[in-house]
Amino acid sequence: MPERGSTTRIQRLVHDALVLSSSRAPDKASVIADGVHHSYRELWDSARRLAGALQTHGVQPGDRVLLWLENGWAAAVSIYAVWIAGGVLAVINPQTRPDKFLFIAKDSQATALIGEAKLVEPLSGVLGTVDSSLRYTAVSGESVHFESIEALFEDVAAPLIEPRPVIATDLAALIYTSGSTGEPKGVMHNHQSMVFASTSIIEYLRLSEDDRVLCVLPLAFDYGLYQLLMSVQLGATLILEKSFAFAGQVLARLEKERATVFPGVPTLFASLIDGYRRNGKTFPFVQRVTNTAAALPEGFIAGLQKVFPESLVFSMYGLTECKRATWLDPEQLEKRPGSVGKAIPGTDAFVLRDDGTRAPPGETGILHVRGPHVMLGYWRRPEQTARMLRPGNWPGERMLCTQDLFCSDEHGYLYFVGRSDDVIKSRGEKVSPVEVERVLCGLEGVHQAAVLGMDDPILGQAICAFVEPDGTSEITPAHLKAGCSEKLEPFMVPRHFEIIEQLPRTANGKVDKRHLSAEFAQITGEGAALRKV
Repeated sequence: MPERGSTTRIQRLVHDALVLSSSRAPDKASVIADGVHHSYRELWDSARRLAGALQTHGVQPGDRVLLWLENGWAAAVSIYAVWIAGGVLAVINPQTRPDKFLFIAKDSQATALIGEAKLVEPLSGVLGTVDSSLRYTAVSGESVHFESIEALFEDVAAPLIEPRPVIATDLAALIYTSGSTGEPKGVMHNHQSMVFASTSIIEYLRLSEDDRVLCVLPLAFDYGLYQLLMSVQLGATLILEKSFAFAGQVLARLEKERATVFPGVPTLFASLIDGYRRNGKTFPFVQRVTNTAAALPEGFIAGLQKVFPESLVFSMYGLTECKRATWLDPEQLEKRPGSVGKAIPGTDAFVLRDDGTRAPPGETGILHVRGPHVMLGYWRRPEQTARMLRPGNWPGERMLCTQDLFCSDEHGYLYFVGRSDDVIKSRGEKVSPVEVERVLCGLEGVHQAAVLGMDDPILGQAICAFVEPDGTSEITPAHLKAGCSEKLEPFMVPRHFEIIEQLPRTANGKVDKRHLSAEFAQITGEGAALRKV
């Protein structure tokens, strides 16, 4: 019972969660990385030491700090160190090319950089010319030019600073999008929006402090970052892996550490389901499986329920601009196949026509989202911000126009139709690539599929399907075309089929459609030959 005049601390800022969890259970494992268990006390103390170094080198509240690190202990510590120092976090995928990294460094006007030595060292000669604001660089690993952050973690003489004063509406993070349609842009979230999003997701996923979350997703993407934030908020344990590149190693870690929560994306789940077909391996201790970033193909649900027989499977939809928009109750999976559910707790999500009126059930429109989780806007991009943030229901309110096509059923459940800028216009008809991909993924022998529209002088755009086989049975273009013809309207059936041993992936596990589009730009046109790769 608090004494008279005392206050009970609650979470208002993202890093308040670390203060609370480290005080409640200092010896509990916070992060398991490279097989090493790190306690909440270690996370709190190491983050404060690094925050002190940032402060000593001039980082002020509101300054942007770049993190260019692989998933691991150093990344987890650095994330909280930035917030304790009062800074604004900007996490960059370690697979980012140097030229794109330098663009982000200049665009964000960052004051400091913490990166992998192997990434930062080659740029030592040009970092000082990026922008005069970049004054401090430290690295994870050995370096001849920069300070090692691991040495700071272990330096008992380094000061353990207390968090610097910021408020809930202050900027907390710039989360840079992949820039698939142009230069990367920083999505601005304040502490309030990030705390709200974490709390809402924890609620509907029914997570607790006893959970052990396995994360193979890059912390540079919000789906990966929030696994850390939610784990710390709960006082749970995060099992952090660099990636899913070495599947055997990751699955061994999953089993050894008895993870209870497994977040993933369709490409990752496809590999797990394929492994189950070969060896029958299951993970009955996993209690929650979550999917977002790309729609979960209907055929995957049964496969995931075999791989994780005791788990609830959550199909969700989100975008960086609001973190998460919708979730489907696992009990509704079989009843509403293909749905991504309803708005997450404490928010609203609905489909609007072009004239701003609500679209009735079954009619396609643009999904709009209201709630405290909506971004502040894009960093230094007022025109792009105005395209995504529209006037809301109340004076001063702004709601998010996702630019994604959705429809709803008579009970209000939402269904992702496609990206508005991905819609293929063929023979005068509009075709959603997602709808065609779902049919292809449901055909025997198909592991993954990607559908694109290629310029065609007669059709406007020709529908082209790229298919990765699962190895269970031989597939041919004729087989694929027959399957599509049986389940799709004639104008939706792809004109061209390419069978590819392995579809290219982006850094966050999605099929890389830009790569496919560039590589196969010449296959369209009347009479083009179908190639089997």
